[in-house]
Amino acid sequence: MSEHQSIKTYVKDKFHIEKPIAITMWEFSWIERRWPGAGYEDWEQALTELKDRGYDAIRIDPFPHLLAKDPYKEWTLLPVWNVQDWGSQSINKIVLYDNLKNFLETCKRLKVKVALSTWFRIDEDRTLMEIKKPEDHGDIWVKTLDYIKEWGLIDNIFYLDLCNEFPLDCWAPFLKEAYGKEIERDSKEGLEWMKRAVAQVKKSYPDIPICFSFVEPFNNPDEDVSFADLLEPHIWMSQSSDYYDIVGYHYERFDDIGYDNLVKNGERVYREKPEYWNQCLIEQIHKVEEWSKRSGKPVITTECWGIVDYKDWPLLNWDWVMDLCEIGVKEAASTGRWIAMATSNFCGPQFRGMWREKEWHHKLTEVIHHSEIK
Repeated sequence: MSEHQSIKTYVKDKFHIEKPIAITMWEFSWIERRWPGAGYEDWEQALTELKDRGYDAIRIDPFPHLLAKDPYKEWTLLPVWNVQDWGSQSINKIVLYDNLKNFLETCKRLKVKVALSTWFRIDEDRTLMEIKKPEDHGDIWVKTLDYIKEWGLIDNIFYLDLCNEFPLDCWAPFLKEAYGKEIERDSKEGLEWMKRAVAQVKKSYPDIPICFSFVEPFNNPDEDVSFADLLEPHIWMSQSSDYYDIVGYHYERFDDIGYDNLVKNGERVYREKPEYWNQCLIEQIHKVEEWSKRSGKPVITTECWGIVDYKDWPLLNWDWVMDLCEIGVKEAASTGRWIAMATSNFCGPQFRGMWREKEWHHKLTEVIHHSEIK
């Protein structure tokens, strides 16, 4: 964005929207969760229900490293966890070419914009480890966009997130092998990787907005994000505080102990001092607001606002989680820096306890739609 260009003009020209929109994350569930009762067996139904709740866009994983390698192969995916309701809890198989094409066509027909991201799902051959340098990372996305352009669907792509929550090792393990160590996103190596990967994609697709999504910390409003067209921070109360440490949840991926502790402690800990936990979330939102102002970048958040991990489970109630999410939506909307936001990271048909609350979704998507880009 140029020095003399207003953010409203920039957003209109770059993102083709004039008002903030409501977006949600369907990551890799859109193709993995297609067994009976998993939520995405009928894409027409799932997307229609999404529109009925007031949402305008989704963020999904097109598996760019697998699509670029062989779009027609039946890929065997290994589970990234067995305790969560995103994606598969066990081994699964997918074929990408026709499925991605058909899904994106359905989105366009139903007027649902699509943001592309990737969690770099691991297949049995560990294809993602073939990424050795930033240009490899950029190239797989160029090949993915080439297919989408060939299908006549490129105009429905909202933006491109080159890697979910960069540079977390669970989503980008090839980085540790490339550099021989774990890297931070604002390190020399992290910045070099992001800048070179973005530049590689921009050579072929200069008009598509590009970013890397991040998780906290967001304490440095001067962090270099010059390579990105937007900020995509993922913001939760539970990551903005010591909440999970008190509850006893530590992101266990193949052990129920984390959810057992959420059952015993999660809601109780929140209700003992809700004002404190709410304020932790609000302060984090304003850190991102300041980052946006200092960098001149608009904000999109697709994973938020209460706690990171949750699901339909014995004794886990949704009401307090939805209350937290409502606080997050209203606070972020009031800043004028968000051009798209989610109501939570549980807005999908597999999370039935939240999905069924249509009035709640309508209320919050209306808040988003009536907010301003300041």
